[in-house]
Amino acid sequence: MGLEAAFGEGYITSKVEFFINWARKYSLFQYPFITACCGMEYMSTMCAHYDIARFGAEFTRFTPRQADLLLVVGTINHKVAPVLRKVYEQMTEPKWVVSFGACASTGGFYDNYAVLQGIDKIIPVDIYIPGCPPRPEMVLDAFLKIQDQVQKYRVLEQK
Repeated sequence: MGLEAAFGEGYITSKVEFFINWARKYSLFQYPFITACCGMEYMSTMCAHYDIARFGAEFTRFTPRQADLLLVVGTINHKVAPVLRKVYEQMTEPKWVVSFGACASTGGFYDNYAVLQGIDKIIPVDIYIPGCPPRPEMVLDAFLKIQDQVQKYRVLEQK
């Protein structure tokens, strides 16, 4: 009698996937890509007052090869866009992206030829945090939403 006959098809793999995702959601390795004034709000979120350690994201990684969460904080201009794309491509799979603030999300009040009007033009974005600058509470809410996405992550079967 095989495992599929005893437990049903996909039982063991689905339980393993659940526990792997549970471990991932409490060990978010973030890579901050900070270019502008939203960096101050990011730093205040990392302070002890907001306790970002409860999300397992207290240690920032300063190499994309060790990170699975990319925080794009601030204005991205067209000169920096290829660098951001390369950082995204070097990250480990699975990976998630948070667009932090109005400038990263939509270009903010910089409506000119030099500023990228939203990072979703070059990389996929999972969570947008609005505001100029966004409050630390909004950043914590984004971490909760990322944790939900990580828990629901499913590996596509390749055949």
